[in-house]
Amino acid sequence: MRSFPFTLHRALFADMKYRRLGKSGPHVSALAMGRGATPIRFGEPMEQAFNETIARAIDLGLNFFDSSDAYWGSRHEVLLGRALKGRRDRVMISSKFGNIDLPDGKKAVNGRPEYIPGACEASLKRLGVEVIDVYFLHRVDNSVPIEDTIGAMARLVEQGKVRWLGICEASAETLRRAQRAHPLAALQTEYSLWARDVERSILPACRELGISFMAYAPLGRGLLTGRVKTVDDLPPGDRRRGHPRFLPENLARNVALVKELEAVAARNKASAAQIALAWLLARGEDVIPIPGTNHVQNLEQNVAALGLVLNGSELERLSEVFALGAGAGERYNPGLMKKWGI
Repeated sequence: MRSFPFTLHRALFADMKYRRLGKSGPHVSALAMGRGATPIRFGEPMEQAFNETIARAIDLGLNFFDSSDAYWGSRHEVLLGRALKGRRDRVMISSKFGNIDLPDGKKAVNGRPEYIPGACEASLKRLGVEVIDVYFLHRVDNSVPIEDTIGAMARLVEQGKVRWLGICEASAETLRRAQRAHPLAALQTEYSLWARDVERSILPACRELGISFMAYAPLGRGLLTGRVKTVDDLPPGDRRRGHPRFLPENLARNVALVKELEAVAARNKASAAQIALAWLLARGEDVIPIPGTNHVQNLEQNVAALGLVLNGSELERLSEVFALGAGAGERYNPGLMKKWGI
């Protein structure tokens, strides 16, 4: 794999940068650690790589690790809990509930108040911890008033099982209603050069309410790394092969946009992924990207982006090339987006 002088000579040895979570929450690393793309099964060789990546993240100053009971069939919570054992006092953990896989393989949501206590207890057990620092509703259940869901989550705070609350993929109006029910520390929604629709109303609502924005898929599910040029670059069975933006009729147009990103990267002696993260970090102190990886080398390159400052003309050019609507294809299949209300 190509190495980048910027990674080696500048940022790996710089102090980690931190940002406040919400209006009065804790200071967390400006990059959080998300789930890697490749699922890991217990006992396979990749588990060791996963553990090494988590340990290296802590060494570099990352203190915020994100999971969900939906990731890898709940295995991610178990693996993360194992990897953080003995280091719990140095990190914050977030997890999520409510994004359900049905027996027939279809997706569903569950935000019913009676479901939430059991979901939290199961996550606590898998993680091997006594408290989850930030507990997220993974997808909004439109069959349940958001006030009822947030109210049940607030009781977990009262019981000392959760410290702060968050929500994922919520509209601006849902955010406001949820915030009135109980203060939220963070929203998690996709945000990157490739997915900027949140800038219309959701990011402004977060700022109005004092809610931090945790940006998942900040590298466009790999497209913004420059490593995906055609569908053949994706492994057989990779879920992105069915993703709207990776379909052949959309991918060529999307790959063309990345050429400008790569040009900016070349001028900065950085990788395309680092430039994409630097652009996102420059959107505001309330934005916390969540890149995910199972590999130390990728982690180190991501962290190096914290020391990369793009000039005004570079930021403006990237924003122009990746303007709202520039990419081809929706973020998710239309049926899922309708079900989730996004």
